[in-house]
Amino acid sequence: MSGYTVAIVGRPNVGKSTFFNRLLEQRKAIVDDVSGVTRDRQYGIAEWNGKTFNVIDTGGFVPRSEDVFEQEIKKQVLIALDEADALIFMTDTATGITDLDEAMADVLRRTTKPVYLVVNKVDNNQRMLEATEFYSLGFEKIFFVSAISGSGTGEILDEVVAAIPEDRQADDETADVPKFAIIGQPNVGKSSLLNALVGQERTIVSDIAGTTRDTIHTHYNMFQKEFVLIDTAGIRRKQKVHEDLEFYSVIRAIKAMDEADVCLLVLDAEKGISAQDLSIFSLAARKGKGIVILVNKWDLVEKQTNTARDYEKQLKERLAPFTDVPVLFISAKDKLRIFKAIEIALEVVENKKKKIPTSQLNDVMLKAIASYHPPVVRGNPVSIKYVTQLPTHVPSFAFFCNYPDDIKTPYRNYLENKLREQFDFKGVPVRIFFRKK
Repeated sequence: MSGYTVAIVGRPNVGKSTFFNRLLEQRKAIVDDVSGVTRDRQYGIAEWNGKTFNVIDTGGFVPRSEDVFEQEIKKQVLIALDEADALIFMTDTATGITDLDEAMADVLRRTTKPVYLVVNKVDNNQRMLEATEFYSLGFEKIFFVSAISGSGTGEILDEVVAAIPEDRQADDETADVPKFAIIGQPNVGKSSLLNALVGQERTIVSDIAGTTRDTIHTHYNMFQKEFVLIDTAGIRRKQKVHEDLEFYSVIRAIKAMDEADVCLLVLDAEKGISAQDLSIFSLAARKGKGIVILVNKWDLVEKQTNTARDYEKQLKERLAPFTDVPVLFISAKDKLRIFKAIEIALEVVENKKKKIPTSQLNDVMLKAIASYHPPVVRGNPVSIKYVTQLPTHVPSFAFFCNYPDDIKTPYRNYLENKLREQFDFKGVPVRIFFRKK
């Protein structure tokens, strides 16, 4: 299933961020949240009843404010309304319906997307009676919750996941073909890279309209290599929204990486990697996507003997702990190493599919465990007896031991490093689970 995005919107101080955290903490299966580039928005992945979806927390909506910060938030909220698949409209029964709620409701009534009206802070019978006034806003789907305690959140999650289509793929003809998404900030050279690849004769088979508006899937069959390139570069300006380009590009990247097997994260060589790039990188890793980093505009950098080596070292320090990622220095303008980037991305796809025979896995990993034992827990030695690869889309390994809950992150990282060292999972997230034997 391709990605489904839900945006939480509403006026300031109704509990949007608390509710956002509640959605992500509702069950252990919910993965994690990734902080956005500014304090007012976050992106996360939630799971409920076996379905996953993206959650975007927006800032408080104030339609006619003179405050520069609130004007920026208003733009971001309108972008979220435009790009999300469904919307959660947060209100607050303690304050009741305000002019700002009315203004937000007026905007939401014009959308054809599902809108779930959530009345927060309903934590006693009196509040439940007071909350009935929100029926006057005219929304069909209304839920009474307490974001702090979590009451009522199960009902809203049931409704949200019921609306997620079982299959959002655009075209069956490319179902088994590797898909690469070009992602990154505005003006780093995504369009130039796409144009450099598209500009080659005898490479394009067809353009397939994507499941996401404005996203084009370009199907290549080149030198016995076949793949689909998901273009997130083209941002069409809407008539009524002056986009906050950074926020827009993040939403686009999140939606594109849902469909992709490998994300090609394009950086500007002169600017390096930003907090926003790190957020998107972390989210791609949590989604189990392969990642290749392309440092574009390398032709503009003044070089000495070890410039590339030093640049890559500094880059990987910021990407820690997932540092086993291919880094390629390219120039889209000069077509420098752009097809090498595709070759590496295809290698990452193969790494992602890799299945290690159980006998070989145990032979290698039990030796690694014998040479560096897990720490002793409460006077008891931790004993790992067996390891097997799980049948998942992302390389995942189960280590069977006597105290699975007591193995800490440093030892988990040691095992991951040994797996990477021995079996080459370059560019692919590796997941490790400890289970009771």
